[in-house]
Amino acid sequence: MNTEKRLVAKATTTIGRTQYQTIANSGNHSIIVDEPAELNGSDTGMGPYGLLLSSLGSCTIITLRMYIERKMWVVDEIKAELEIYAVNDGHLIETSLSFKGDLIAEQVERLLQVAEACPIHKLLAGNIAMKTLVSL
Repeated sequence: MNTEKRLVAKATTTIGRTQYQTIANSGNHSIIVDEPAELNGSDTGMGPYGLLLSSLGSCTIITLRMYIERKMWVVDEIKAELEIYAVNDGHLIETSLSFKGDLIAEQVERLLQVAEACPIHKLLAGNIAMKTLVSL
C-alpha cells in the first residue's frame, strides 16, 4: 500500500461513564452510538454494526441519486436494506436495493454497477490498512 496520506474524513469518539454510550463527532455533527440492552448497553443510539451498515447504505443511495440526477431519470425513492452476517472466514454484507420510479431492466442493471462503485463500498471491499496509536 502506498504510504502517502491524504485526509478523507476525520471523526472523534468519546465514552464517559454511561454504560457503552459513545458520542461520535465528525465535522459539525454528533451522534450517539451505543450497545443494545442485551449487550449491557443503554440502547440510546445505533450500535457500531448498525452504524457501519448505515454508512455503507447512505453512501450507496447518495451515489445512486447523483447518478440518477445526472441521467435525468425519474426515481422518487431509493431504499437500501443491509444485513451483516458472520461467516466461516469473516463477514458478509448483503445489500438489497429497491427503486420507486420509471426504470427499465437495463437502467436497473447499470444502477447495480454504480451502487458497487460508491466510495464506502470500495473502501470496505478493498485493501484497508489500520493503525492504532496511543497518546497520553
